[in-house]
Amino acid sequence: MLVAAGVRVIRPWEVGIYIRLGRFMGVLRPGLHWVPPFISSVYRIDLRTQVVDIPKQEVITRDNSPVVVDAIVYFRVVDPKKAFFEVEDYRMAVVALAQTTLRSVIGDMELDEILYNRAAINARLRRILDEATDKWGVRVESVEIREVEPSPTVKKAMEEQTAAERERRAAILRADGERRAAILQAEGEKQAMILRAEGERASRVLRAEGERMALILRALGEAQRLRILAAASAAMTPQALSILAMETLQELGRGQAAKIVVPYEVTRLLETLSSHLAGAAEKPQPGRADVEVLQEALQRLEQLLGPLPKSEDLMSEVKRLQEEAEQLRRQNPEKLEELLKPPKELAEEPAKNQAKQKG
Repeated sequence: MLVAAGVRVIRPWEVGIYIRLGRFMGVLRPGLHWVPPFISSVYRIDLRTQVVDIPKQEVITRDNSPVVVDAIVYFRVVDPKKAFFEVEDYRMAVVALAQTTLRSVIGDMELDEILYNRAAINARLRRILDEATDKWGVRVESVEIREVEPSPTVKKAMEEQTAAERERRAAILRADGERRAAILQAEGEKQAMILRAEGERASRVLRAEGERMALILRALGEAQRLRILAAASAAMTPQALSILAMETLQELGRGQAAKIVVPYEVTRLLETLSSHLAGAAEKPQPGRADVEVLQEALQRLEQLLGPLPKSEDLMSEVKRLQEEAEQLRRQNPEKLEELLKPPKELAEEPAKNQAKQKG
């Protein structure tokens, strides 16, 4: 029984403080130990990391804002002898020290800094507590602020501030969106005006080119008509002129209005007509001299009016205009219908030609 009374078993996460007759005899490590009974005492100390909850503390911050703060402290005994002999109850001592340190640190900070800098507060608390508990053989491993609760009045003011800040950001975003929309609209109008100007310019160029070609074709037709008239009039005899004059008089006489016709050189005209009707004048036969005169007249007309354009030149000009129209079709298709309209003069040209032929 005496042997059994002196057996002490130290578990792996503990150490034993061995005291005999009021004297410290040593530290018992994990395992089986025997100490003299009745005169010896063994006090077990846990070496594992311990967690203590610091009760809620009402603190006034530096900017006079009341807040309620609580935290959690993680610590571990590293020197069992100091933890047993230097402090009566190291666990209660750590909790009390953490409370006072927490009140001191929070009271020296402003509310915004407390809300946004919890990591800095945790590091500062751990450093202060670790320095204070080092002489007790206790190491503070970590301190975590668990909750920071401002007073209801401060909380309401913070909510209003947050709402105002969000409204301000919304107004800024709305204004920025309107500005960007106005910029994009102005850019679109600018591009539209540029495209309209380009289309108008191309339209005017094509219209001017069409009018130029129309004038050229009319001039060429007039020159050809003059050549034909000149060539035909060079071979006309007086009898043919007399017949044409009579036909002209007949056309004039068909009208219902009263007319007075005074022909040029009436005497010669009547004389020619009477000679032709009576058979007095002989019918002249065109000879070689008349053909030479006709060729000379044609050469003079060629020198005066210039050579007639070839069909290849006209076709190349038309092809070039078609290529320009196709390019304009790709750039500005909405102007296609307006650009392809023929000029008013060209549209009226066939009617004028028919009237001339009838005349």
